[in-house]
Amino acid sequence: MTTSPETLPADLPVTPEMVEDAARLLDGAVLRTPLIEAPNLSATLDCALSLKLENLQHTSSFKVRGSFVKLQGLTGAERRRGVVAMSAGNHAQGVAYHAARLGIPATIVMPATTPFSKVERTRAHGARIVLEGRTVADCVARTQALIDGEGLVPVHPYDDPDIIRGQGTLGLEIDADGGHVDSVIVPIGGGGMMAGMAVALKARRPDIRMIGVQVDSYPSMYDAVKGLPNRAGGSTLAEGIAVKEPGVLTRRIIAALVDEIILVPERAIERAVQLLVEQQRVVAEGAGAAGIAALLHAPERFAGQSVATVICGGNIDSRLLSSVLMRGLVRDGRLIRLRLEIHDEPGMLATVAETIGKTGGNIVEVLHQRMFQDTPIKNADLDVVVETRNPAHVDEILARFVELGIEARLLGTEAGPGSG
Repeated sequence: MTTSPETLPADLPVTPEMVEDAARLLDGAVLRTPLIEAPNLSATLDCALSLKLENLQHTSSFKVRGSFVKLQGLTGAERRRGVVAMSAGNHAQGVAYHAARLGIPATIVMPATTPFSKVERTRAHGARIVLEGRTVADCVARTQALIDGEGLVPVHPYDDPDIIRGQGTLGLEIDADGGHVDSVIVPIGGGGMMAGMAVALKARRPDIRMIGVQVDSYPSMYDAVKGLPNRAGGSTLAEGIAVKEPGVLTRRIIAALVDEIILVPERAIERAVQLLVEQQRVVAEGAGAAGIAALLHAPERFAGQSVATVICGGNIDSRLLSSVLMRGLVRDGRLIRLRLEIHDEPGMLATVAETIGKTGGNIVEVLHQRMFQDTPIKNADLDVVVETRNPAHVDEILARFVELGIEARLLGTEAGPGSG
């Protein structure tokens, strides 16, 4: 399909032709990731859902697209001077990866709180790492000092036409592979990916709905477009889109071309990460799962539609992923903690184990308390963590203990931050 630039405002800083040129530059430099159907999630979310798997890129993130376009456009003198970027993760790895391939010295300024795994993955690409402050915002002064003192060329994570058009190539690929897609859901941090994709897709399909998604603790682009005070701040699983100040260039494009920005709660992000693993066997970081979070949070806006979303990154810490999955089991009633008040006499522990086993439950952990609970001296409290099939199975286990005259109650069953 040919582009129709006349369908777009004339004063945008990135044009469809610029995105198409970026696609030619990227041919062979990055993976052309698949757009796959997601039948299990489609059934859950009542839409025909496709996933653009940018978590399969060399650095497990879409950031390699814009980074390459920016770096390959540097002059010989700029390449010799080297580049500098500030990032706590995906942008750092994208710049370091392509700088190494192109023979360009790279310096990455990262918060001192960045997880060791991300620091080491970035260093493994040959970049010089400078640790500074606690947040990316704390890295600004040190980055500027390196620009001023060493003449390094800055590579902005999102507010640069080359970065925007590089990320926009995702839109061209979705258009080529996705058939008739009604809506495309794109995570928004600084806005580079959404801005580039909106330019690419709206030029070809003016009727397509471009839907952005931000976590509600970092609604910086939403607030900027609507003229609201900036409310961004706090802790989030979706740190890849936890941007306090959106781009100036990206804001112009998003205000002109994006149909809607949905704000999602933290619990929807956590639930989305869990569902991607369990239903599609796709590992995504919090930001990468934001599109699924939007579908979970506002399913009525997409019911019956053909929808595509970008799984924009898969760089999630293993321990964090484990916690998300375990919390999901608790939330779904598939991992429970029971407190049983039992007579402190021989054979009672065996009776409890036999009862749970006969119902099909699997005991994961047992804590036998005699001294620190407010129970009669001849009794004891037994805390048991049990793997179950579903909430109905939990009711069956509790009923069995009632039949035996053993008092049993659930502990920690209140909905946590990951509840849907």
